[in-house]
Amino acid sequence: MKCGIVGLPNVGKSTLFNCLSSAKAQAANFPFCTIEPNIGTVNVPDPRLQALEAIVNPERVVPATVEIVDIAGLVKGASKGEGLGNMFLGNIRECHAILHVLRCFDNPNIIHVDGNINPLRDKETIDFELQLKDLESLEKRIDKVRKAAKTGAKEAVREVEMADRLKKHLEQGKSVRGFERSEEENSWIEDYQLLTDKPVLYVCNVDDIAAKDGNDYVRQVEAMASEEGAGVMHLAVATESDIIGLESYEEREMFLEDLGLDEPGVNRIIRSAYDLLKLQTYFTAGVKEVRAWTIEQGFTAPQAAGVIHSDFEKGFIRAEVIAYQDYTHYKSEAAVKEAGKMRVEGKEYRVKDGDVMHFRFNV
Repeated sequence: MKCGIVGLPNVGKSTLFNCLSSAKAQAANFPFCTIEPNIGTVNVPDPRLQALEAIVNPERVVPATVEIVDIAGLVKGASKGEGLGNMFLGNIRECHAILHVLRCFDNPNIIHVDGNINPLRDKETIDFELQLKDLESLEKRIDKVRKAAKTGAKEAVREVEMADRLKKHLEQGKSVRGFERSEEENSWIEDYQLLTDKPVLYVCNVDDIAAKDGNDYVRQVEAMASEEGAGVMHLAVATESDIIGLESYEEREMFLEDLGLDEPGVNRIIRSAYDLLKLQTYFTAGVKEVRAWTIEQGFTAPQAAGVIHSDFEKGFIRAEVIAYQDYTHYKSEAAVKEAGKMRVEGKEYRVKDGDVMHFRFNV
């Protein structure tokens, strides 16, 4: 699952990417520093893994991961191919969710492509370009579906009616993610792969003074996002980069304490990206390894088993399930069984976040 980092040039995207992935993408004070998208696989911070490791003492621990993509900065006219527009829009289409970085700090030494700081305008610049591209894609789809509707196909008639409403919604400067829809309509829209239908988290890049409590720019973004139903986080990206560069854990903790923070902001971003993608974690725990497995929220036990190996799903018999809280309370699998807290679940069981699972299968 991919999360794409987007924003205007020079808002801190590549520096944030470096903080998240330690992949060291080039970051500099001029537009279009990023051309090809940088891709990094990021571990999802999860203290439950360390708790399970302390109990099981395995040979290795494997965390869940999310793929983060640093995409070239977008400018006005991108939907028509200006700047790196076509490449940028293609890269976004491949992502499942968006981390939209907004500059929320003043610094005359760092160039802004529009000359002054206004995060709401910056957000609208990108939204406008994405909405224009979605309109273009939607119009092509409407032409195709109208032909089917002329034959009298009832589903096509309903789809045309929905697509016309969606087109008006976009023409009003609104993103697709805010469009009310039925289940049937949602299945059509998902098939369109529209850019503004992707879930978004606004990341406000602030200076270190605002690292803890934010600032007026952040509050403007929060007000906008609450109307949109989107998430917002703020962090001082340059300061986070400095923290990651420190040699020792103790130095990093002291730096965070000085800023009044409990943990690096990038940890919160990664967990938020995981939530944004509607993902959750279950665990397997044995002497060989303790491992976090990534599944979509709502997965059944056989689907969760299939993430390990397709044979596990095909030949699924049952799952032995221990709630994470029970595992850490009783301190061993044997003690959990003795207390009657291990459950046997079948094909209909929907896996809960944090479940510790063993699968029985036969192929």
